[in-house]
Amino acid sequence: MPYFIGLMSGTSLDGIDAALVDISASSPPRLVATRGAPMPPTLRDGLWRLCHAEQASFAELAAAEDAFCALQAEAVAGLLAETGLAAADIAAVGSHGQTIEHAPWGHDGGPAYTLQLDDPSRLAELTGCTVVADFRRRDLAAGGQAAPLAPAFHQALFRAPGQWRLVLNLGGFANLTLLPPVEDGRDPLGFDTGPANALLDAWHTRHRGGNFDAGGAWGASGRVDEALLERLLAEPFFHRPPPRSTGREVFHLEWLEAHLRGDERPEDVQATLAELTAASVALGIDMARERYAAPSAECLIPCGGGAHNPDLLARLARRLPDTPLEDATSLGWPPDWLEAAAFAWLAWRRLEGLPGNLPSVTGAAGPRVLGGLFAP
Repeated sequence: MPYFIGLMSGTSLDGIDAALVDISASSPPRLVATRGAPMPPTLRDGLWRLCHAEQASFAELAAAEDAFCALQAEAVAGLLAETGLAAADIAAVGSHGQTIEHAPWGHDGGPAYTLQLDDPSRLAELTGCTVVADFRRRDLAAGGQAAPLAPAFHQALFRAPGQWRLVLNLGGFANLTLLPPVEDGRDPLGFDTGPANALLDAWHTRHRGGNFDAGGAWGASGRVDEALLERLLAEPFFHRPPPRSTGREVFHLEWLEAHLRGDERPEDVQATLAELTAASVALGIDMARERYAAPSAECLIPCGGGAHNPDLLARLARRLPDTPLEDATSLGWPPDWLEAAAFAWLAWRRLEGLPGNLPSVTGAAGPRVLGGLFAP
């Protein structure tokens, strides 16, 4: 069986997700096993500083990359031990790396760039596996946004005859995939809709400690500040047509604070941030449907960490009364592991010499084979 491992660490910086996937051209991808490697506090703090740093030393970058790579290797070793497989049984490991900065429109007039902290050579050495990495910059070189890349995998899993479907990844940031019915013939449309857990987590950490608002309970205890929500939704990104992608470079606590009066209750701000995610997703869905002249979708499939936030899901349901939410598990895939599995699938595409991007999503000049190959 052709086994691939996907490694994903998102903008929430909570850990590395590792997914072992059975992939072949003759059958749909099958999730075999999963493993999470929680981010040690020292590494999380170091990566957080790098994500917000105007400048960083080479030594600091090297230390963070070394620790991150060791954690990746630990996740791979754990999966192999759990399943009784050897490194030789793994066709390739697809490593996303840790995004430090993502600027597909450039910065202060400079060139477009996206930076993922990663060391695939060292990962190949530590694991004994072939590694595929640096997926994003090939799309960027072709004029694309380099993100999101998961919609191509969403298509492989969830596209169906006779149904319009939506897939919503609620990680640090939210990205949306509109899947036309198989018979429609058009490629999926996908783009980032705006912040999801990144602002919610950061505001919760500042006022209550811990890394996240478990179950959205604190946000549910507050009231939406409609005036604040209106100010936040005036951000130009929310009204920019796709292709588009974003990150902490646009949405961070300083961005939020610039819109505050200063007398808001913290729990009301948290509620407003949750409503901002739901509202910006709804805006994105309207934009996607208009672009494709699509009817209401048969379902919206939430995935990522936000799929476990009942308060956020309830807000989405209220904003989207004609689009039922469907648990990805009912379609055969646990919502927590779709992104890691996507990079296993992208590694398979690289080995097969097949394109991994969708120009309809990223805006690239055409399909491109993504990722560099690093032998053990």
